[in-house]
Amino acid sequence: MDYPFSTRRFQLADGHSISYLDQGTGPVIVMVHGNPTWSYYYRNLVRRLQSHFRLIVPDHLGCGFSDKPQDYPYTLANHNDNLDQLLAHLGIEGHALVIHDWGGAIGMGYAVRHPRRIKGIMVLNTAAFISDRIPLRIRICRWPFIGAFLVRGLNVFAWGATKMAVKNKMYSDIARDYLAPYDNWANRVAVHRFVRDIPLTSSHISWDVLAEIDHNRCRGDLGQKLLFMTNLFEIIEKAHQQQDGQTDEKTS
Repeated sequence: MDYPFSTRRFQLADGHSISYLDQGTGPVIVMVHGNPTWSYYYRNLVRRLQSHFRLIVPDHLGCGFSDKPQDYPYTLANHNDNLDQLLAHLGIEGHALVIHDWGGAIGMGYAVRHPRRIKGIMVLNTAAFISDRIPLRIRICRWPFIGAFLVRGLNVFAWGATKMAVKNKMYSDIARDYLAPYDNWANRVAVHRFVRDIPLTSSHISWDVLAEIDHNRCRGDLGQKLLFMTNLFEIIEKAHQQQDGQTDEKTS
């Protein structure tokens, strides 16, 4: 597997453990993945940037090398709390964010809770707002019984992502690495629960959580810190400038 890093573990308040990368030293960048990926998604960025930055890259509970409890709620609120706990444990105060897919709602959930800690946000293909639009192929994966059979039994969602969520054909060894943590029914629990947790109506358990994120994501100066689909190194330069500014202020 092309994943030349030593993972670390953090035990959450509920007793479950999540896996995460803590690589390099310097200004902090937190990278938050989506579904059905895991920290492997950011491997090349970590490899390239770890000589100049401290990179925190968690696997959400149920994903990657994290625990995969079968009776866990796996709601947006849970994932938000888990990220909050990890960064508090690590003593992370000021940092940049890189967010992708479900990592958008989770990362922005953290950002609206702690806007002053955020130095910049690199927004990849993601969403952190209320919408009733959803592709039919994803809607089918939410259907009772059929959805579980497709996502957990046949691994259609994760396998399909290696085919349909790429511009160019994915190399077979890379696809194999992406799918490695999701190799059986039990290990695909979070993949399915993420799909089911997309709030399409106001009665959904995660509707109010996402609505609050949607309402607050551009309030204050948080909206000015968003960089949409731009060069990643712009956010890195921004983190550098913010870090230098803080240092000068403390010593002046």
